[in-house]
Amino acid sequence: QLQLVESGGGLVQPGGSLRLSCAASGSTLDVHAIGWFRQAPGKERKGVSCISRSGGITNYADSVKGRFTISRDNAKNTVYLQMNSLKPEDTAIYYCAAAPDCSDYVFVFASWGQGTQVTVSS
Repeated sequence: QLQLVESGGGLVQPGGSLRLSCAASGSTLDVHAIGWFRQAPGKERKGVSCISRSGGITNYADSVKGRFTISRDNAKNTVYLQMNSLKPEDTAIYYCAAAPDCSDYVFVFASWGQGTQVTVSS
């Protein structure tokens, strides 16, 4: 059974960068599309980015386009989210999850990790 674990969160100043990792175990990652999501306090969980099984297709929320980059290393069973030019509004708990294909619908994703906190503040 696929299990995902996020890491790489932390406190960063506005304009800074972080790289999140989503490490898989229990199953090979290359049979799953992987999405990154975030949830700020009092708000619903929203999609940030998604990468297809092969890595050939990626998509991003408008709010992060040009600043975030998703990538995957199937040999390492890991998906990354490089976050640059971070803003205070990027503050949230970031989660990764798996699906057969990327989708706009959160409910199709499963095997949610525990999340990693990202705080952007001066």
